[in-house]
Amino acid sequence: MEVLFVVILVLLMAGALASGFPVAFALPGSAIISILLAAAAGTIATGNPDAFFAQGGPTNWLSAGVTNFRGIYWEVERDTLIAIPLFVFMGIMLQRSKIAEDLLVSMAQLFGPIRGGLGISVVFVGALLAATTGILGATVVAMGLISLPAMMRNNYANWLSTGTIAASGTLGQIIPPSIVLIILADQLSNAVDQASSLRTNLYKAATGDFSMPSEFAVSSTSAGDMFMGALIPGLVLVGLYMLFIFVVAFIRRDIAPPVPFEGSYDRRFALRVTLALVPPLTLIFVVLGSIITGVATVNQAGAIGAIGATVMAGYRLYEGRRGAFWPAILTGGAMVAILVITNVWDINIRAIHGPSEQFGVTLAVIATVVFLIGVTWSLKRTYQTNETLQGVMMETAKTTSLVFIILLGAAMLTSAFRGFGGEELVKEFLLGMPGGFWAQFIIVMAVIFILGFFLDFIEIAVVVVPIVAPILLADPSANITAVWLGVMIGLNIQTSFLTPPFGFALFYLRGVAPAAVKTLQMYKGVVPFIALQLLALVIVGLNPPLVNYLPTRISLLGETAPPPQNPRLQACIEDYVHEAFLERGDEIRAAIQSAQSWDLSGVPSGIANNVTRAVAGAGNAFQALEDARASTAAIDEAAGVYDPIRTEVRRIEADLRRHEEELKAVRQRVGQLQRQAPDEVATIQRLQDRVDVLQAEKEVLEAEMPETWDEVHAEFKKLLAVEKRAYLNYRRVVDSAYEPIQEFMRILRGADGLVALEAELKGLADIIRSGDSEAAIEQIQAMESRVGDIEGAGDIRSALSKARRELRTTNTQQPDANAALQEHAKAVEDLESEIAWRTRAGALLPQVEAYEDAIDDTIGLRQQPRLPREIALHVASCSSEHRNISLNF
Repeated sequence: MEVLFVVILVLLMAGALASGFPVAFALPGSAIISILLAAAAGTIATGNPDAFFAQGGPTNWLSAGVTNFRGIYWEVERDTLIAIPLFVFMGIMLQRSKIAEDLLVSMAQLFGPIRGGLGISVVFVGALLAATTGILGATVVAMGLISLPAMMRNNYANWLSTGTIAASGTLGQIIPPSIVLIILADQLSNAVDQASSLRTNLYKAATGDFSMPSEFAVSSTSAGDMFMGALIPGLVLVGLYMLFIFVVAFIRRDIAPPVPFEGSYDRRFALRVTLALVPPLTLIFVVLGSIITGVATVNQAGAIGAIGATVMAGYRLYEGRRGAFWPAILTGGAMVAILVITNVWDINIRAIHGPSEQFGVTLAVIATVVFLIGVTWSLKRTYQTNETLQGVMMETAKTTSLVFIILLGAAMLTSAFRGFGGEELVKEFLLGMPGGFWAQFIIVMAVIFILGFFLDFIEIAVVVVPIVAPILLADPSANITAVWLGVMIGLNIQTSFLTPPFGFALFYLRGVAPAAVKTLQMYKGVVPFIALQLLALVIVGLNPPLVNYLPTRISLLGETAPPPQNPRLQACIEDYVHEAFLERGDEIRAAIQSAQSWDLSGVPSGIANNVTRAVAGAGNAFQALEDARASTAAIDEAAGVYDPIRTEVRRIEADLRRHEEELKAVRQRVGQLQRQAPDEVATIQRLQDRVDVLQAEKEVLEAEMPETWDEVHAEFKKLLAVEKRAYLNYRRVVDSAYEPIQEFMRILRGADGLVALEAELKGLADIIRSGDSEAAIEQIQAMESRVGDIEGAGDIRSALSKARRELRTTNTQQPDANAALQEHAKAVEDLESEIAWRTRAGALLPQVEAYEDAIDDTIGLRQQPRLPREIALHVASCSSEHRNISLNF
């Protein structure tokens, strides 16, 4: 019966959307009606409203709805969606300020004389507008009103003109900043949590271990990661569009002829192009650059974009009037001044220690006031000119409200779908398909592509993604990142704006196109661009680094970069070290051999032994890494036989688990009917027959288990255990080979610090003799802190601490100056001893530093506070590939 209500839910939703009923009400309405029907049917048939729910019942669905509502509006941690109104405001403000018109006219005049240049200029402008406005309807309408008549006058084929304009107008859905990407990031962040649970359960079922290693966890995403991940694929799509127009124009010279510029390319023309091009490019650089460099979060970058759009609108709406650029000059000048001031001074009121800091803070306050004056001036202009600000605020509120209401409605729909067991049906369908992950992925992409014919991107993102994304993300054989999946879905969703007959870009263009342009010509025009989008999908799908590299690079080079000991980085770091050993192995071995000849006779035995063992361990690192890689090679060799058997066994085990779950549910249903409705004999018998069928199928599945599985699996587990021990041994070897060297180097460098403290430490004896115990305790405690900052001075600090304790007054103890002086004398003796041997061994410091410099990026890499830039770039490139980890499951 649950399947029946899943069908009812889907049909209700499809019918409501097909009839033109508002999406914001069609989604929750379908869920509410289906839930009520199922609850009523359950109550009438069995007296239990939960009877026809696979999970929970109406109460659970209502609770889930409240939780989703709170998640969208009240959870402080879930702030991704805050960026939506900010970027919507930015886009609408720029659209109202005629930026699109200026760009189109200037670029058309610049590229027009090239064959196909007018079409290329439309794509170029579409890409720029995508990165600034991102408003589909406004971009298509603006380009349709300005470019389409010009292209028709200059004998461009109608199909090419309309296809170019429609396709260029949709670029705002994939080129950041994009509302599509923000919504996808929000949905995928929730999907990652579910996928992590699914993968953990897979690992537990396969290995019996309750804890899964963190390197096998599903990688999460954020709006910033999505922006960076979509940047290169978006540019690839732009390049494909331009290349197509250029090639078609040269193959068929009659459909995209050159357009001669009637004016002259003089200084005035250059100034006009600069004024049209530089402000949008600056805004793109500031918004995306602030995210890339880590200066701002996505939400903060959205606020920057909104302010920047307002400033641009402030001078554009006053074009031709005196003083039109003054607000922009004030704002831009103040921003430059603030950047310079913050680089010269530490702008912190609490850190003011003198006139210099006070002067810097004063300058910063003045620059901030000037900045606020410029922004306020621009806001006043947009408010007074054609009520632009009021209109932008109203449109922003409408668009944002629409998005959030659809999000809530979709959450209600998804909860109902799960309540009826729809998610399990989809999961069983996808996991039961032959071909593994890629078969599942292609099916999902095909469904999204088809849904794009009828549904908007928001419905697809918030209804389909939460259902299918956890299944795809959890698969360990593909081990895809959430960023890559989101960008692939985003590229696919983009086709929903172009696909006939319901593509929104086609509707917008049809509304402004002259009657001479036939609708079929528009349909014909978008077909090659849809094909190019599918080609872009294939390119990005086969080359994950196009998506993953930028987010990974930014993560590894940012201020909050993970340390080199992060488990997820180890495989790529060890690949780098192996390559370094092959390239510079002789140089590193020579440094180790040189270190073995150090004269440590004057060094305390404990430190000398640690250094000797560390140098010897460094020589063992080469073999330890070779042994680890040999264990990996052995696994790769054995995987040829093991993996097909494992895949078959895991399929059978999944089928067995599904049979067990269904058997449990049917038996519970039988018991429920026997207790509550024993007269339902036919129904009980039918369920008993189903139990017999499931039990028989389960026995068949158990018989299909390969006879050699236990033996093969046991042997392979031994190989995995050997590999794990080998890599742990390598990491233990390199860590123990580097830490003592670092410590020894710090100890030698601390000699000057001890010399500087000698006189003051010896002078503590007079303070102890003075009889002022409180003053002596205070002075000794301060000296303890300073001594503690010096490596290897623990004995000195310990003696000082004992001296301080002898001076304390407690219920059972009176100050003992003599005992304190004895401990102080021990501290002085230790200090002199430390200074003596460190001074003698100081000649070793240059050799130790040279040795550390030779091994710090290989043997000592794991102990660095962060990855050096060159290595971080290598690790980013390596980590951008998807790594199959299914052999561990």
